[in-house]
Amino acid sequence: MYTFVSHSEDDTMSFAKKLASKLKTGDVVVLSGDLGSGKTKFTEGFLSYFELSEEISSPTFTIVNEYNKNDINIYHFDVYRISSTDEFYAIGGDGYFDNGICIIEWGEIIEDALPSSYIKIDFERDFEHENTRILKVSTIGNKYIDLINEFTM
Repeated sequence: MYTFVSHSEDDTMSFAKKLASKLKTGDVVVLSGDLGSGKTKFTEGFLSYFELSEEISSPTFTIVNEYNKNDINIYHFDVYRISSTDEFYAIGGDGYFDNGICIIEWGEIIEDALPSSYIKIDFERDFEHENTRILKVSTIGNKYIDLINEFTM
């Protein structure tokens, strides 16, 4: 596990941009954490690497927003309103995994539908320091171990 302490929205966005620079089609990032913990700012930073930050909007009601830049598809899911893994399968959610980079907010809701390897980032607020966020980055499966190790060096 790698822990990143962000002291500002800019820190969170810079970390996300750095991670985005290392990912490719077929990669999945799951974001977990309470409302206001930094998931949207992370996604904004992630999309800024692809020069798409101006286009970000929350997919809360649409479930997924699709972006494309230089033949790379990025799928931003918010599965907060999905009630089960079956519902995720019913909308064809798992069909996106191999066709682009997937960022999935509230991914723990559909944990059974996720691929065998993905990056999970748990966001926590520091209530003593209003702008501080703790991002705990872990890998599920073996695919991303080397990538996360790059961040610890």
